[in-house]
Amino acid sequence: MATPTARKHRTQAERSERTRELLLDATVECLVELGYAHTTVQEICQRAGLSRGAQQHHFTTKAELMTSALEHLFARLSAQILNATAELPPGPERIEVGIDQLWSAYSGTLSTAAVELWVAARTDPELRKSLLPVDRALGHATLRFYRQIVGPDLDEQRAETLLLLTVNLIRGLALDAMIGGDAKRRTALLTEWKSLVLDQFANRPRVEGG
Repeated sequence: MATPTARKHRTQAERSERTRELLLDATVECLVELGYAHTTVQEICQRAGLSRGAQQHHFTTKAELMTSALEHLFARLSAQILNATAELPPGPERIEVGIDQLWSAYSGTLSTAAVELWVAARTDPELRKSLLPVDRALGHATLRFYRQIVGPDLDEQRAETLLLLTVNLIRGLALDAMIGGDAKRRTALLTEWKSLVLDQFANRPRVEGG
């Protein structure tokens, strides 16, 4: 049976975690609605319903708060990507559905918030230094998902190349969507890319022993 002290400590930990979540969700919301340049710590605290003291207890700098918010979002995205493997159909359709799921994951709120921070990081060394490991972690999760799409018998280097091409295409299409590009053109480009990837897998090189 838990002691009163243990219950109290657990409650404090839960409250602390809740405070972090409020700050992180408010940060992402500000990035999406206001952009990085107009996102202030004061605005974040106001939306989260918290004081500056509460914010500073968890995040000492704005860069740390911004990076943690993106990490918070990426963690959810990584889980979404990896959990989606259970829903992939067999056969060639698996590749098409997998690419569609990557597009769904990399567009929307994630894309908007991430682009704001990546652009800001170009001239902010502290932010850039913090963002790089977060971006790499997301890349590793996406690569694991991609391996589930293509199967174990494709050459590792080839699979990674196709992944990087897919992700960079999707990021470009997401940016096009953000600035009001033609939705039909995006759909056509994504359809064409899936066709090209399927062509690659029709005669894919097998790893040795496969």
